[in-house]
Amino acid sequence: MTLPLLDPETRLKGDDHEALRLWLRLFTCTTMVERSVDQMLKREFGSSLARFDVLAQLHRATGGLRMGELSEATLTTNGNVTWLIAALEAEGHVRRRTAPDDRRATVVRLTASGRRHFTTMAREHEALIARLFAGLTAAERRTMHTLLGTVKQHLRLERTAE
Repeated sequence: MTLPLLDPETRLKGDDHEALRLWLRLFTCTTMVERSVDQMLKREFGSSLARFDVLAQLHRATGGLRMGELSEATLTTNGNVTWLIAALEAEGHVRRRTAPDDRRATVVRLTASGRRHFTTMAREHEALIARLFAGLTAAERRTMHTLLGTVKQHLRLERTAE
C-alpha cells in the first residue's frame, strides 16, 4: 500500500520552529486554494488563473493598461503577458492599441465581450472562494484578515529596510 504524499506542513515535526510551521501552513493553504480556483476556471471556462488575473487587472483599469503595467500588476513576465493578451485578443476579449502619447507602447483594454466574460468568471470565482472559506465563521474570517494585514504591513516594512 502506498502512503499519500504529505504536504510540507504535515511533514514537520513538533520541534520545528513555530514561524516556519506558520509559513508552511499559509503556503499549503494558499496552494490548495490556488489549485481549486485554477481547476474551476479550467473546468467551467477553459481558462486559467493567469488569464483570470489579466482580465481582473484590465477590468479595474477602465482606461486600459500598457503591457508593462499589466506585467507588473499580474506579477508575470512580459513574454507571458504578451502570449496571454494575444490569446485573449483572438477570443475577442481584449483589444490592443498603440498608446496615443507613445507610439512604442501598447495599451490593452477589455472589450464589451471581455467585460461580460470576466464578470461571469468573477461571480463563479467569488462563489468558490466563499465555499472554500465556509469552514470559518464571519468573525474568524475578519480576525484572520486583520492578522494577515498585520503580517503584510510588517513584510512591507522589511522590504523597504532591505
